[in-house]
Amino acid sequence: MSKSDKDHDHSNQNQPKKNIKIAFFINLIFSISEFFFGFLFNSVSIMSDAVHDLGDSISIGFAWFFQGYSEKKQDERFTFGYNRFSLLGALITGVVLISGSFFMIYRSVPRLIDPQPVNYSGMFWLSLVAIALNGYAAWILSKGTSKNEGMLNLHMLEDVLGWIGVLIVSILMNFTEAYRLDPILSILIALYILYKTVPEFFTTMKILLNGSPENVNVKSLANSIKNVPAVKDLSHFHIWSLDGEKNALIVTVLIDPSDIDKAREIKEEIAEVAHKSSVENHITIEITTSKEELEKGYSHNT
Repeated sequence: MSKSDKDHDHSNQNQPKKNIKIAFFINLIFSISEFFFGFLFNSVSIMSDAVHDLGDSISIGFAWFFQGYSEKKQDERFTFGYNRFSLLGALITGVVLISGSFFMIYRSVPRLIDPQPVNYSGMFWLSLVAIALNGYAAWILSKGTSKNEGMLNLHMLEDVLGWIGVLIVSILMNFTEAYRLDPILSILIALYILYKTVPEFFTTMKILLNGSPENVNVKSLANSIKNVPAVKDLSHFHIWSLDGEKNALIVTVLIDPSDIDKAREIKEEIAEVAHKSSVENHITIEITTSKEELEKGYSHNT
């Protein structure tokens, strides 16, 4: 391979991180600006979207960091690798979004009872800038091929839709001065954020607590392993997700002593069953011919 080809490959490898880096700074700088202009224009809907954009900024920042960090190989400190660190980023982002949404609902409800004048002209021009910036970030990320870029592209498109809502409200208030539209939009944005964030938050918590993966039918997988020829019983059946994508399995199975010579083939059959149930990594299968050892979950026979 020539030097130019190597440089081209290295550039392609770094492009996802560059795209995410650009999107991160666009979102972070603009979310800070939103808090300022939301206060200046007396608009709680802009403040609500600022919370949304700040959450996105944190999410993008973690994605940018873990895009490179997750590539680290496993070592003696983290024998499963570093992929699970990304879950901490998702958890922190979830806490920020949920807390911010409840705060904005708390701020918006009094505005429904006692509407306050809003600088709808400032909202109009800010929404145009926001649509342009978020649209640009979405366009950059849409050109990428990594999963991080794909997920963040959806975030940017959601931001564009939110700002289109702000734009429409600012136009309506220009003609009607219906200032209640501002807190109504704020509450709708906050409720939408909660609708999208709360399930993801609990899913992330489940993964961190070693809950069974969402994409695996645990009972069906256990029954399929029991149906493998020569398998009489199983115990210490544990399945969990490392990072929401890679699943791991540990199981101890009981076989007849006469089948001990077929231990390798039996393990391969069980692994194939696991592969069909979306468990393709970190499969540990212990085989025993003793009921007592089955209950303890280990074997000295293999």
